[in-house]
This record gives sequence, C-alpha cells and structure tokens, in this order.
Amino acid sequence: MIIVNTDFVSGKEIKEVIGLVKGNTIQAKSIGKDIRAGFRHMAGGEIKEYTEMLAESREIALKRMIEKAEKFNADAVINVRFMTSAIMGGAAEILAYGTAVKLK
Repeated sequence: MIIVNTDFVSGKEIKEVIGLVKGNTIQAKSIGKDIRAGFRHMAGGEIKEYTEMLAESREIALKRMIEKAEKFNADAVINVRFMTSAIMGGAAEILAYGTAVKLK
C-alpha cells in the first residue's frame, strides 16, 4: 500500500478514485503519566508523555485508515492528512484520512 500526502503517486497513473478512507483513535495516558506531565508543564520544556501518546495515536489511526483502504482493494491512499482534537485533559482524538485510489 502506497501512502502519500500529495494528490499523485510519482511515476504512477491513477486509474480509479475509490473515495475517502479514514481511521481514528482516542487515547489517554495513565494518571501517573498525567502527573509527571503536569510537573513538566510547570517547569517548561517538552512534555514527552504526550509526545509519545500522540505518536502512538497517529500510528494507530494510520493503520486503521490503511485497513479500510485495503478492504476496498486500493493500491494507494493519496492526500493523507492528520487531525487532532482535544477530548478532555490528557486525552486526544487523532484522525487520519485520505483518498483511496487504484493505480494503473
């Protein structure tokens, strides 16, 4: 499966546009990590607990998007984007979406 954030796949021609595919997840860290993140917030600097949480979430959302594209027998997903929404303190939704296509 080819995944790109452009509206084309270099060196390939799009035969058919299948449509929108998406994957999402809502993740939260444990109370212990939230407490450590709170201390880091007061001291300044990167809040590694949330960086890790969002990186894991992006991978899960991307995997789910790819699984949906595979169900449509797509060869690629173009115009891939990510969106993040805060759900509550310490929890965020990550949405990965793009256009599933068949290539020549």
